[in-house]
Amino acid sequence: MKKLIAVLFLAFAVVCSAQSSLKPEFQAFSGALLKLKKVEKGYHKFRLTVDVNPWAFQADGEVQAPGGDGDALITGLFDGDVYAVLAYVPSTAAGSDGKEYQVGLFDMMLYFDDEPTKIRNLRFKLLPPANDEWAMGILKDALESGSLLGNVWGGKYDKAITKASADPMDKAKLRALQKKSGKKIDEDATINARKRRVEADEEVAPKKKKKAAMEDDASFNKRKRRVEAEEEPAPTKKKKKKKVSGDECDDPSLSIKEKRRCQLKNK
Repeated sequence: MKKLIAVLFLAFAVVCSAQSSLKPEFQAFSGALLKLKKVEKGYHKFRLTVDVNPWAFQADGEVQAPGGDGDALITGLFDGDVYAVLAYVPSTAAGSDGKEYQVGLFDMMLYFDDEPTKIRNLRFKLLPPANDEWAMGILKDALESGSLLGNVWGGKYDKAITKASADPMDKAKLRALQKKSGKKIDEDATINARKRRVEADEEVAPKKKKKAAMEDDASFNKRKRRVEAEEEPAPTKKKKKKKVSGDECDDPSLSIKEKRRCQLKNK
């Protein structure tokens, strides 16, 4: 008996620890994204598919017709009175497209006139590009961890659920996300194309540099020859010295200084 009490106490402690450490988050989705079949035995089969980053999942299940009225939910879809709220543990996995996706899903609720309905046989399926083995492992862990939280559709999570419900993800917002994602892909493609051009230019550059170097050498040699030609003085004819008779500088009337100047001038 004591062992049983100890085991129960330990299990209770584990649950309390999980509830205190796990903090689920919520994301609402417009009823326009839901596919709802006609009622069968009091339940509608439904499907919610979202495949725009950061979401890539499909949720299937059955929802009870409110008050047994098989038309209430279908009419509510057209009137905007039905929406889905997804509960998840923030945990991402890298998709094959290199983007991060939220895959820690563990529960979902359909609301009709802002009141929770009754859901059964809920199943989650991850979609490409975030459905590899690693992402599936995270989903499995989230489902197990989320079950320890019990019923999250009320009590202390009411405020978070109300906040999420005030701004549900609809088709327009998904298109905006998709457009933004597509724009990024185009930018990446442009960057890759630019990178390839740069790499191609770098391969051609050495050849151009070599050719330019050869042209520079030829130009330099040409300029050098021109400069050398300009620097070489043109051959000049030596002026024949005018022969001056010694009698001219030996004129007795000249002073010694005048005679020396005359001799220097005629050398």
